[in-house]
Amino acid sequence: MRYKLLGRSGLRVSEFSLGTMTFGEDWGWGATEAESRRIFDAYLEAGGNFVDTAINYTNGTSEKYTGKLIAPIRDQIVLATKYTLSTRPGDPNASGNHRKNLMQSLHQSLRQLNTDYIDLYWVHIYDFMTPIEEIVRALDDAVRSGKILYVGISDTPAWIISRAVTLAELRGWTAFTALQIEYSLVERTVERELLPMARSLDLAVTPWGILGSGMLSGKYANRDAPGRIKDRTEVGKLKERNMRIAAVVGQVAKEIGKTPSQVAINWVRQQPGVIIPILGARTLDQLKDNLGALQFSLTPEHLKKLSDASAIERGFPHDFAASPFINNIVYSGRFEEIDNHREK
Repeated sequence: MRYKLLGRSGLRVSEFSLGTMTFGEDWGWGATEAESRRIFDAYLEAGGNFVDTAINYTNGTSEKYTGKLIAPIRDQIVLATKYTLSTRPGDPNASGNHRKNLMQSLHQSLRQLNTDYIDLYWVHIYDFMTPIEEIVRALDDAVRSGKILYVGISDTPAWIISRAVTLAELRGWTAFTALQIEYSLVERTVERELLPMARSLDLAVTPWGILGSGMLSGKYANRDAPGRIKDRTEVGKLKERNMRIAAVVGQVAKEIGKTPSQVAINWVRQQPGVIIPILGARTLDQLKDNLGALQFSLTPEHLKKLSDASAIERGFPHDFAASPFINNIVYSGRFEEIDNHREK
């Protein structure tokens, strides 16, 4: 495994992150402690050093298991966790982005992880109530206290993140270094605003859901098989468009002798910018299959085939600005003759 700089920072992280939302059986479908250890050990053996969890994953069990696993090599691991989601149902201040929840969540995570600092602390999702100034300043205070080293933000609109980074730069506060988003061949809407913003602001991107809730793993290849759809929670991803995309993934996988999961992972991994996919596995075999993506790269032809099959409309103003009439009057009919070194 190779390493990448975490966005605008100098921190070196492995090119895949290990997601540990599957560590623990509290939600009825995760890995046992013993299987979690096997998954973690295989990730380390492959050269991984970047582990991602959250305060409420499997009701806190994920952080507890993760803390035990990293304890002997704590300083070698880049540990990331998140705050925002509810830790005490019914208590309005036990959730959200505000300073009180940040501090009480941070202290709880430190206890559950059995560590005295966190390398990367994520805002899990914007609550649309807390002023962005409060969030950025509270995170900066936590950095200055030594309890966290870097900050990131997840599942939040681009305009909010851009404003937060600008405020941090203007006021000398700690700015976000990373962005976490859902991104896969079946979920590409982040290409409209979030990914261009990340490249412009030099934010590392750690995509989750890279297999589209299993849609791109090949397990739905025969959708008429008895019992293939286990419950209604799976129905949302089983749209005709997504089935067509999954079929193209399967075709490419067959052509190159790889698994559909590996093809889908590498399509994400090979997109522009600092892309560090999160691998989430419930079994050791799943992780080993995912890590097999390290052994090859997709050709430009296969990347184009997959991108064409999953293409989305960029929407306004992108499609409007790219229309021939507007393009002509913006660039005086000379667009093709202008070399833009900032184009990505």
